[in-house]
Amino acid sequence: MSATFTRRPPTPSPAARARTIAARHYPAVVLPTGLPGERVRPELHHVHANGSVSILLPEDHPLPSGATVVELTDLAPVELREPVRGLLWITGWLDLLDETEARAEALVIAEQRPDPRLLDLGHGMAMLRLTPASLVLADAEGTHSLLPQAFSAAEPDPFHRQESDWLRHLEHRHPDVVGQLARHLPAELRGGLIRPLGLDQFGLRLRVETDSGDHDVRLAFSRPVSDPPQLAVELRRLVGCPFLAAQRQG
Repeated sequence: MSATFTRRPPTPSPAARARTIAARHYPAVVLPTGLPGERVRPELHHVHANGSVSILLPEDHPLPSGATVVELTDLAPVELREPVRGLLWITGWLDLLDETEARAEALVIAEQRPDPRLLDLGHGMAMLRLTPASLVLADAEGTHSLLPQAFSAAEPDPFHRQESDWLRHLEHRHPDVVGQLARHLPAELRGGLIRPLGLDQFGLRLRVETDSGDHDVRLAFSRPVSDPPQLAVELRRLVGCPFLAAQRQG
């Protein structure tokens, strides 16, 4: 008797997906392990390539140094009834930086993402740094534990800066294109409400909202893409090709 195996479409590695979530600068909360139930929303946070996290908080905030978790939420760029696409938890040791360290940290952040809130450092705001020990990623592809070295060695998806604008444009300006993608869905999902959910170098993800729940489907590209012209070719192929295998994820 032979077994049948369903080949899952290729996806970014867990470390690359974690780097992408961190690079999007979506909401974050700080969860001090010594204060169960406490959820602190920083004025600003920034995840560095090595997994360390810079956190800007009011100088009089009672957040203690010590073992801490930073939770990052990956949100869909279009309005969905279940908007969370993934979560990344970075666990490590939190320390308050002195004035010299804090200003050096702010300069590093400003070179990558200038933000006027950094000007408040030393004027009512203090900088803390989380040194990572481990990371956990949970998304539609599964739950994965990562070491800081694996996180640092990966790169964010090449389209992470443009993804939100592109998917909102697809949703609002080209609903006919989204409708044409329905041909690639499992038959039982084609009557649901189809929404663009995600885009990366390996494929396009759709969210299908049905009466029985939400289902995520990945439509794989024929090859990984790295620039907009290659992406345009693959998107046209998805819309015009009579058949593409889709992997149902939930």
